[in-house]
Amino acid sequence: MNRRRLVILVADSAGCGALPDAAAYGDEGSDTLGNTSRAVGGLSLPVLGRMGLGHLTAIQGVPPDPAPAAFHGRMAERSEGKDTTTGHWEMMGVVLREGLRTFPRGFPPEILEAFVRETGAPGVLGNTVASGTVIIQELGEEHQRTGKPIVYTSADSVFQVAAHTDTVPLETLYAWCRTARRILDPWRVARVIARPFVGTPGEYARTYDRKDFSMPPPAPTVLERLVEAGVPVVGVGKIPDIFDRRGITEEIHTAGNADGLARTAALLDRVDRGLVFVNLVDFDMLYGHRNDPAGYARALEELDRGLPAILDRLGPGELLALTADHGCDPTTPSTDHSREYVPLLVHAPGRGGGDLGTRATFADLGATVAEYFGVRAEVGTSFLPEVTR
Repeated sequence: MNRRRLVILVADSAGCGALPDAAAYGDEGSDTLGNTSRAVGGLSLPVLGRMGLGHLTAIQGVPPDPAPAAFHGRMAERSEGKDTTTGHWEMMGVVLREGLRTFPRGFPPEILEAFVRETGAPGVLGNTVASGTVIIQELGEEHQRTGKPIVYTSADSVFQVAAHTDTVPLETLYAWCRTARRILDPWRVARVIARPFVGTPGEYARTYDRKDFSMPPPAPTVLERLVEAGVPVVGVGKIPDIFDRRGITEEIHTAGNADGLARTAALLDRVDRGLVFVNLVDFDMLYGHRNDPAGYARALEELDRGLPAILDRLGPGELLALTADHGCDPTTPSTDHSREYVPLLVHAPGRGGGDLGTRATFADLGATVAEYFGVRAEVGTSFLPEVTR
């Protein structure tokens, strides 16, 4: 059977060195992969190392392979910003000239009053920039006593709503977030994120029932072009949420990186054609934002162990691209995303490897996807000829 499949794995936040404008974002010196490796005394990533990861930044334990088995490079972000939405949209051909709105002092009364009025919530707690894991410990007990949801934000364009599942049923939390999404559209807030949690005071823990409610992309993406052309697009993890489900023909929910990798391998046993677009969120959610380099290192090694089951399912003419959407260096004082280059590793069975250089925009990935499936891309320069010659 003549299969035509392309897999994108986004190792969420696995940046590989500060961009030239990183200082303007407070991120000078950030290097998620490199700094993590040094913080833990070295990484063991034989598969990623063989693919060429060591060529992208200095990674302790992962030297540059002299004859890498995959194509390797890095991509610079052209959009303003350093958040998940901006990075993923740019990958698929939408470059933002103006960054999405952030609220470093919390949300103004007109937003919160509308949220309370239209949801019927008994008020809100928080309304500050915070770490999600910290704020639920600080305010969780009061939330359970009053029923008021915890609202918070970060350096990114997000309106996050946390609620205990015993206090606010999951579907109610999702409904509140849908209402917030509508309220926030005119404010250009990228994502409303439902953050359910469980447990008891002092031992609260977030669940994988998180759900993102995104602004729709401001222009058609490569994903939409693919669907218009009849090409299946399977979104795995939070990919469907990021694109407001536009340009997605099938959704696969995941419970962490290991589950995402296993589900991707299983998908390749039944999907004979199309794009499989995967986000692996644990790097960012569990380790980057929590300044946990040891956890980040374990997640990278878990990815390395899980890759062969996916790579081995691809044959000649098929492609896998591994990248990231921004950085989130767990070794810096900040718990926010970092403005970094992102890796670009491309596995092309039977084609060997080579150097793809530094790409001027994440949109080069989308342009490559578009050319691979024979559709139009408005932005970016395809590297397909370099990986298929």
